[in-house]
Amino acid sequence: MSLTNMKFKILPRPHDLSGEELRAHWAYKNFGLQGDSIVAFRGLFDVPHELWIDLDPTIQKSDIHSADMLHFVVEHFNSTLRETLLRQYILVSILEEKLLHRMSDVEHRLVRLGEDLFDGENRLTVTAAGSTPVSNKLHLGIYIDPEFLKGVHGLKAYNIKALELAEIVINQYRAEMRRLEEKSWRIRAIT
Repeated sequence: MSLTNMKFKILPRPHDLSGEELRAHWAYKNFGLQGDSIVAFRGLFDVPHELWIDLDPTIQKSDIHSADMLHFVVEHFNSTLRETLLRQYILVSILEEKLLHRMSDVEHRLVRLGEDLFDGENRLTVTAAGSTPVSNKLHLGIYIDPEFLKGVHGLKAYNIKALELAEIVINQYRAEMRRLEEKSWRIRAIT
C-alpha cells in the first residue's frame, strides 16, 4: 500500500498500552486500518517487561512506570527495520518541532538525544521500534504529568492538550511519509 494513503486514527477515549498494540495488524483488527497506519491515544503505559521490544531497558532494569501518556503506534509494511528506525527519528523530530512551536516558557530546555526528548535532565518520551513477521512497528510515548522526583517531564507543564498535539503530529508524519514516496518516484537512476 502506498504511504500516500497512510491510514490514521485518534482514539477519543483512554486506552492503556498493554503491548498487544505492537503486534502485527493491530490497527487493522481493531479499527479497520489496512496497510501502513498510525494510531494515537492517551492511556497508561502498562507493558510487562517480557513484552518490551527494546532490550536495553530490560537489561538495565529500567523502570518505565505505569504513567499516563500520549501514545503513537505506527505500522509500516514493505520496509526494513533500519527504515523504521529512521522513521522513528522522523516522528520524534516532528514532535520536537511541534512542541517547540507551542512552548511559551523560556525556562524549558527541550533537547533530542537520539530517539528521545528531554526537558533539561527530565525525560519527556519513551520510544521503541521492532519487527513482526510481516511489518515493522514503532511506539512513541509522551508523558502527560511531570514527576520531577522520578526524572520525568510531561505535557501538562507546557499547557498542551494531548489529543490536539496528536492530530498535528500525525498530519505532519503522514505528509513526510508522502513526500518521501513522491520524491522516490521522480529520482532517475544514476548511469
